[in-house]
Amino acid sequence: MANATTTSHPPPEHRPYRLKKILTNHALSVSCVKFSNNGALFASASLDKTLIVYSTETLTKISHLIGHSEGVSDLAWSSDSTYICSASDDRTLRIWDARSAECVKTLKGHTDRVFCVNFNLQSNLIVSGAFDESVRVWDVKTGKAVHVIRAHAMPVTSVHFNKDGSLIVSGSHDGSCKIWDAAGGSLLKTLIDEKGPAVSFAKFSPNGKFILVATLDDTLNLWNYSTGKSLKIYTGHVNRVYCIIPTFSVTGAKYIVSGSEDKCIYLWNLQGKNLVQKLEGHTDTVISVTCHPTENMIVSAGLEKDRTVRVWVQH
Repeated sequence: MANATTTSHPPPEHRPYRLKKILTNHALSVSCVKFSNNGALFASASLDKTLIVYSTETLTKISHLIGHSEGVSDLAWSSDSTYICSASDDRTLRIWDARSAECVKTLKGHTDRVFCVNFNLQSNLIVSGAFDESVRVWDVKTGKAVHVIRAHAMPVTSVHFNKDGSLIVSGSHDGSCKIWDAAGGSLLKTLIDEKGPAVSFAKFSPNGKFILVATLDDTLNLWNYSTGKSLKIYTGHVNRVYCIIPTFSVTGAKYIVSGSEDKCIYLWNLQGKNLVQKLEGHTDTVISVTCHPTENMIVSAGLEKDRTVRVWVQH
């Protein structure tokens, strides 16, 4: 069954998610899905070189962003939900008007595949990470790099600004997770050193106090970055190969949500660490999940054998 779900001792307040719709608009692997900040839209990026923007209300396609010459690995929304920045294997980032599908700027400078991207809250800066092992901070208005940080010893797998835009966290296949001063580009702290398993993802929590770190040993770790201590570890999913993009769900009960290489989506209780639901239906690795900012809705993306974007809602 496409919408079959299995649960593991859900707390009383957990209402299970069920499949609402399957979207089949991409020709190759879907690499990333993200809701806009206002929740009215969500977008998917694909190795088919394009991005698609959907209406959250109607679950229909609004625009198709075409222009990259290679696959797209990541996307980020500006705070006003107007623009999307995409990171591509063609070594560029592009800023798009999400509704008109117009490319308004192309950011050039990385010397290898650009893998990850994010806006700061003010949306005047963009941070990107690439296979060239650097982190770049870009001025949105000029399209020029403000900082080029020789950040890691292997490809950069994720970059993310904290709530007020003063800090950047980066993760890398070199096994390290580092925190940078966004204004000056200097290294402030190494959260995990290079002896550990490859860091496939790192992001600040919505309140800015914690960092969620995914490593290629089937583990999600919640860190208090000011003390440098691990607070909680979430396990059960399979993650050894791909840079799966997990996230926080904060609309009702607080969850950590992640895809998995066993084709499922896992929801853990943020505080209790316990698994509350496993969503089944994708036919390949679930590489990315995104949670609506105000409603109980999850959108997920599947790799090559699946190629779908799936929408899940609570009932």
